[in-house]
Amino acid sequence: MKQHDAVILTLEKLGGTATLAELYNNVRKVKDCNWKTKTPNESIRRIVQTRPNEIYKIKPGLYGLLKYKSQIENKGIIAETPKNTNSSELKESNHTYYQGLILQIGKFKGFQTFAPQQDKNKQFNTALKIEDIRTLKSIYNFSYPELVKRSSTIDAIWFNERNMPEDFFEVEFSPDFQNSLIKYSDLRDFNAKMILVSDKKQKENLDKKLNFTVFRDIRKRIEFWPYDRVILEYEYVYKLTKSLL
Repeated sequence: MKQHDAVILTLEKLGGTATLAELYNNVRKVKDCNWKTKTPNESIRRIVQTRPNEIYKIKPGLYGLLKYKSQIENKGIIAETPKNTNSSELKESNHTYYQGLILQIGKFKGFQTFAPQQDKNKQFNTALKIEDIRTLKSIYNFSYPELVKRSSTIDAIWFNERNMPEDFFEVEFSPDFQNSLIKYSDLRDFNAKMILVSDKKQKENLDKKLNFTVFRDIRKRIEFWPYDRVILEYEYVYKLTKSLL
């Protein structure tokens, strides 16, 4: 079997979509395909990028089979095009993608993970919804009811072994970061990291916002993750976790 056929077969088995990390881990399990290279991952990456009649890029680190594109899009998993860059549908799709990656990173690292109830039916890929990725069906009652309720709107939370929040994550597409920063300000009494995930181009806007007096108490606690860091973290912990199985 040719290498590109093994990649396509793996995409089929994974439901028509797969992250690069999933492909790296599963493609070489295909029988009758010989990877005569010391860098098979580079070969897999080259294949998904150079077979436009069979494979298309959905998002950074996520690929799909072109023949299933309509079905994939019907599930809300949308690839960016020059026409839809600013559409609400694409923003929601991207939000769910990065939210799902963050939940999986937390799970791979041994944390319990939670995402808001209103997001649970959103589709991460063709096989998984947010409900399938998060490990907690309901948030821990770790504090006063009003603070727990406020926390339950955070895009992703990693809980430690004491059932306390270890890390808060907000995936932010708004350039002013207003909603996310207000949430973090409300939760500033918890000893948890406050991480904002956004386009690296928005870092300057975030820094300007944090200079406002109202955000003085959380200014030094905010950590910024560009999207590419999320993908790199995901690929690293995925590889590490699968190698231990």
